[in-house]
Amino acid sequence: MASDDIAQLADALSKTHVGDGELSYKGLGLKLDNAESAEELVREIQQYQDLRALRLEGNTVGVEAAQAIAKALESKDLLQRCYWSDMFTGRLRSEIPTALRSLGSALMSAGARLTVLDLSDNAFGPDGVKGIEQLLKSPSCHTLRELRLNNCGMGIGGGKILAEALIECHRRSSALGAPLKLRVFISGRNRLENEGASALAKAFQLMGSLEEVHMPQNGINHAGVIALASAMRQNPELRVLNFNDNTFTKKGTLAMAQALKHLRNIQVINFGDCLVRSEGAIALAAVLREGLPILKELNLSFGEITEAAALVVAQAAMDKPHMEIVDLNGNCLGEEGCEALREAMENMDKGNLLASLREIKLTLLRFLLSHQVDASDTHKAADVLLKIASLYSDEPETKAVVLQTIGEKLFLFYFFYFSPLNKGKLKKVALVPGQLLCLAHAVQQDYFPKHHALLFYTFVSKNNEAFKSCSAARERLNSALEMRCHD
Repeated sequence: MASDDIAQLADALSKTHVGDGELSYKGLGLKLDNAESAEELVREIQQYQDLRALRLEGNTVGVEAAQAIAKALESKDLLQRCYWSDMFTGRLRSEIPTALRSLGSALMSAGARLTVLDLSDNAFGPDGVKGIEQLLKSPSCHTLRELRLNNCGMGIGGGKILAEALIECHRRSSALGAPLKLRVFISGRNRLENEGASALAKAFQLMGSLEEVHMPQNGINHAGVIALASAMRQNPELRVLNFNDNTFTKKGTLAMAQALKHLRNIQVINFGDCLVRSEGAIALAAVLREGLPILKELNLSFGEITEAAALVVAQAAMDKPHMEIVDLNGNCLGEEGCEALREAMENMDKGNLLASLREIKLTLLRFLLSHQVDASDTHKAADVLLKIASLYSDEPETKAVVLQTIGEKLFLFYFFYFSPLNKGKLKKVALVPGQLLCLAHAVQQDYFPKHHALLFYTFVSKNNEAFKSCSAARERLNSALEMRCHD
């Protein structure tokens, strides 16, 4: 390692003591390949007598460097919190389990009693879980309160290994009279699917101590959701439940609604993008009316919920004194549904509860622009645009969204029809006059960038065949673009 690099590292390390026994190298971007490159860092760890927390996030640690760091940790029996997320960037997947085993063995040798273990954003897969398996079973994790494994690519296999390790940890700790009481579990974006989720559900049910569970984007459908719902029911201290972007459908939502009846400490429910649908939303609204006394946030966005069901949810939320946010964005409300929902909330003096009604309207906007406008009615296209514009008369940034949406439609059309990649295999996208008329109106406005006009003018003027079915609308658009280019 060059002397100037060592000096730079030493200077960075001199600023890493942040109090409360914490030593932080967070975000320094260190590339530690071997023992020599980690020499100063190791010395700093050795000299920190009362080390309780070690932050290694945002660096990249190789096997040899990890072994050197592990050697320094063997005497740190007071260590409790390991913040080791995003510390293997650029490393071979085969290297990571070896590095983790070295670090885990050091913690066990030291007799450390961990309360926080964060290994998020390390793409180590199932083999990486094997790298921490023995650590999770050991007395060093009998005291674990927070386990953060977000975005690690564990997959089904990794989920099963993790579940078995937690169950064994609970068994061993219970035999010693102090059962594992994990409070926070975070494992989003891990492709756990039903089998991995169901395996973990068994561990959750056994512990019964969870306060926060975050498992978004795991490809879990109703079978896995039902298993998780049964486990959540056995964790009465739950405060936060986040299963965003999984697939509940009716069966899963009804099971989760039954579980929520037994959970009186819930403050945050995030079932957004979970396809709860109207029947599921109504079941959740019933639970909301009867229980969940301290609920603060409810996210049921993008769940294919109709206007009637959304109103039932909104009305159920009104009696909750601590409620702060009800998110119903992206559902099947329509323009009238949005206004009805707003009116209902305002009539109950709770209009501020609706999270991002503007986003609901943006969803409506995209819906309107994606539908065909009758070519025989040139005024209808203008009516659509004016109706959308009336929603955002004081929001110029939203006009950019209108433009982007129309532009996306046009370029999709161009790609599917004329790309050499097509070869007749891709479904062609229909282009309709209404979209061109909307764009013709947009390009005449001050907010439309001139360089965009030049781009569109080139595209439109050189592709007559693409606009053959709507030549009149194309001429109007071409004229508007030409005027804008020479403005």
